[in-house]
Amino acid sequence: MEYQPIYRATLAKWGAEAQYEQMVEECAELIAALKHFQRGKIGRSELIDELADVRLMVGQLSWMLGEDQVHTAIEKKLVKLQELLDDPAGR
Repeated sequence: MEYQPIYRATLAKWGAEAQYEQMVEECAELIAALKHFQRGKIGRSELIDELADVRLMVGQLSWMLGEDQVHTAIEKKLVKLQELLDDPAGR
């Protein structure tokens, strides 16, 4: 599915600041859902719904900030993570 048209429409309708605030809200909801899931207060489906909200917002913000730049940053982080995994001391 092509997400850019909906990203463009949400940005046009509500603006960048609202999208940043929405991301904060969705991350907070995911944090709370993770804690509830760990305690057995919610099931997988509720946790997955919150994760989906955050993934949509990550896509929105990636598009807004520059998908190529985000991809480059992810690649750098993956290299660093691999170095940590390869470290025999586990640091």
